[in-house]
Amino acid sequence: MEENKEIKHVISKDGSSTLFAPHFDEHYHSIHGAIQESMHVFIEAGLRAQKKQDIRIFEMGLGTGLNAVLTAIHMEERRIHYTGIEAFPVADDLLAQLNYTKELGEEAEMIFKKLHALPWEEIGELLPSFSLEKVRITLEKFSSESAYDLIYFDAFAPSAQLELWSLEIFQKMFRLMNAGAVLVTYCAKGDVRRAMIAAGLRVEKIPGPPGKREMLRAWKD
Repeated sequence: MEENKEIKHVISKDGSSTLFAPHFDEHYHSIHGAIQESMHVFIEAGLRAQKKQDIRIFEMGLGTGLNAVLTAIHMEERRIHYTGIEAFPVADDLLAQLNYTKELGEEAEMIFKKLHALPWEEIGELLPSFSLEKVRITLEKFSSESAYDLIYFDAFAPSAQLELWSLEIFQKMFRLMNAGAVLVTYCAKGDVRRAMIAAGLRVEKIPGPPGKREMLRAWKD
């Protein structure tokens, strides 16, 4: 897509890849460490906080697929139903430059390749207990008859996409969440926290990944 044309491959401080999108003036992951950030925010604070054995996950911002790959590696004996939306899928030539498989090993390489080979707009099997649906759509247009137990909210920062951090968006997230569901994001801005609370979520500030003092985790009680 047009938005991919000037995206650049960058190596973050932990040695893992990220991408820089000049039209948003944003990196896809933290420059302090792409894998470090994803592990801290989405796996440690999100996946491991949701204790259900059969989990429906929604990711806002599938991007490079790193969060989905890490989820598959760390799912343990659980069953995962994963939906990831992405308005502007990453081009194949950029995906080929990413070094996640080198950093994470052979299992990650198999998962990464299969994830990106699976067709869009269909539910496919990433692993025997991990189904994946990739949807090419904006968050504003996305709708689902399913509700989710865990939301990875990985949009670009409010400075780049303020419209994705509004009260209306978090009201939509609230409606998409099952009772007991958790939403995690790297962002800890006061306006974002207040929008989450106004939408009905119980929000906590917890320690952030390297380079960020705090992040947000929100629950639907």
